[in-house]
Amino acid sequence: MSRKPQEKIIGVFENLSPADQAAVLSFAEFLLSRAATAKAVPAVAVEIPPEPELGPRPQDEKVVAAIKRLSKAYYMLDKSKMLGVTSDLMTQHVLQGREAVAVIDELEQVFAEHYRQLKQGGGD
Repeated sequence: MSRKPQEKIIGVFENLSPADQAAVLSFAEFLLSRAATAKAVPAVAVEIPPEPELGPRPQDEKVVAAIKRLSKAYYMLDKSKMLGVTSDLMTQHVLQGREAVAVIDELEQVFAEHYRQLKQGGGD
């Protein structure tokens, strides 16, 4: 019949040098304090992202200026996750002649959607 974990620990502990016994005791106390801390602190802290600092949209705004304005307003977002979409929209404007107003409208929607996802806890 196998021994209980407590009996195994006692058997091992008794065969250690006094210095190693002190080390085992210190480590056990550390584990105990860590377990107590984990119970006291929620495992997942929910952080609410700050609201974007949206200023007025300038009349006759250029697409690059709009990207800068939106990046500043939505500073809490990871812009690298929106790089593909913003690059595509910029390309549509520059190379395909899509109107700046339409591109900026869509950019605003992209930033707002990524912010919404961030608030819902889905990253950005």
